[in-house]
Amino acid sequence: MSVSNADEPWREHYAHPCTWDQQFAALSVPDMFSQSAARHGAQPLVDFMGRRFSYRQLFAEAQAFAAGLQALGVVKGDRIGLYLPNVPIYVSAYYGALLAGAVVVNFSPLYTAQELSAQVADSGARLLVTIDSSALLPTALKVLDGSALETLVVGSLAALLPPLKGLALRLLGGKSLTPIPPRGDVLRWSDMLGRGDPQPVLLDPETDLALIQYTGGTTGTPKGAMLSHQNISANARQVNAIDPEAGQRDVIMGVLPLFHVFANVCVLNRTVVNGGCIAMLPRFDAGQALGTLQRVRATAFPGVPTMYQALLDHPAMAKTDFSSLRVCISGGAPLPEKVKDRFEAASGARLVEGYGLTETSGVVSTNPYAGENRVGTIGQPLPGTRIRLLGRDDPEQDAAPGEPGELAVQGPQVMRGYWQRPEAAAAAFAQRPDGQWLRTGDVAVLEAGGYLRVVDRIKDMIAVGGFKVFPSQVEAVLEDHPAVREVLVIGVPEPYLGEVPRAYVTLVAGASETGDMLRDWLNTRIGKHERVDQVVVREAMPKTMIGKLDRKALRAELGM
Repeated sequence: MSVSNADEPWREHYAHPCTWDQQFAALSVPDMFSQSAARHGAQPLVDFMGRRFSYRQLFAEAQAFAAGLQALGVVKGDRIGLYLPNVPIYVSAYYGALLAGAVVVNFSPLYTAQELSAQVADSGARLLVTIDSSALLPTALKVLDGSALETLVVGSLAALLPPLKGLALRLLGGKSLTPIPPRGDVLRWSDMLGRGDPQPVLLDPETDLALIQYTGGTTGTPKGAMLSHQNISANARQVNAIDPEAGQRDVIMGVLPLFHVFANVCVLNRTVVNGGCIAMLPRFDAGQALGTLQRVRATAFPGVPTMYQALLDHPAMAKTDFSSLRVCISGGAPLPEKVKDRFEAASGARLVEGYGLTETSGVVSTNPYAGENRVGTIGQPLPGTRIRLLGRDDPEQDAAPGEPGELAVQGPQVMRGYWQRPEAAAAAFAQRPDGQWLRTGDVAVLEAGGYLRVVDRIKDMIAVGGFKVFPSQVEAVLEDHPAVREVLVIGVPEPYLGEVPRAYVTLVAGASETGDMLRDWLNTRIGKHERVDQVVVREAMPKTMIGKLDRKALRAELGM
């Protein structure tokens, strides 16, 4: 069983429901950026701590960086690594590398030297771009000395700030900045910018890679998803197409890290498609985000559920003017209903839940910005996207109508495979007469109106004496308790049943409930096979680099 929103009635919620072919014609990312720069040259693309950078300015800097790369001998297909927080030179380096025909590799600024070295080696990156932050530059220098990396390019954080803030950082930054060493293999960003235009590079949007994006690794060793120019430009256009106010005033909060695929498409590239402005912050801080949102009068705020919870917990939330905010898009993890309800009530903005994967360039589906927002679902497939439910016990067959199945996806945003891992790539796809379908590993049901509801991840299922328990279903019940702030459920070994569910929670401020009290409350509300042996109250939960609750890290912490 498969469906496509191109021939279903729920497509009426999208902005341009009858022009799929025109919207998603093959387009390289540099062409997408240059077209937008030509249309919106003087308008701001980035607002960074109060300093604005126009489309024309960042496009010119991207061209200069591309020329600098070519002067160093970078050719089409070479890999260029970005080891950056959310700063304006991320934009110039990202598009500049693509203008030079290189492939961008995003690296998290939270990586240790060992983690960064491993992915630099796996990707074969020749050059790495970072800034002079003491949290980044020392690690990058270690990797430069201990790997095949040829060149390190270092930008000045102070030079990117408004003048007074930049001066204050230079004078008072102290240990927050690391001096750039005078070495032949370490270049300053300003010295890297070439003179003149770069040599044009012929790109095939369908086959040439734009990005090697490593998976989060929450379910195993990170793999590099190979994303083509068309994958990225199409997904940016798909996300833009669902906005009924596309083309109107567009100021998006850029607090999601740009190294992550969610922000790469939904914050950076979608904003470029629409000619909007990114209010960029180097990292997420709830108070700073609320202040920036009010200062720039933001219209959209993509985030993960823990961000919205952090905003609700901050005392400035009640004093913030949200009147400009239209929509917030939650992804990365299931959105608890009580967080959605509280945030919408406090802000007056609509908070919709979406779904995507690294392997799909970012987004597969979302609840409509206008129309029914069905709580607990991941919404409807994006335009141009088809979905299929595979049999859980036999993925070579489709799930029976009305039954849960493994969600599989076809569309212009689906990756070309995994970098240097053909076996893993082959296992990631199901072959059908109508082509190959990306297997997501998520079990879902299809509801009326084309809405998808994810039941759980196949790898997270808990086998209790022959019964299958989905952690998310137990978590959803426990989230309803007013004392519970965050919750994860995992399977723990049990001699007779094989394994049983166990819940780990953090509590809201002021709550005094014990684990035993929460266990007794929970177990009267779920099936016998789903009952937890314990509820463990914790001070904090492990989270991934974008703030998503990290089940794999919790298991590792517990020695499982």
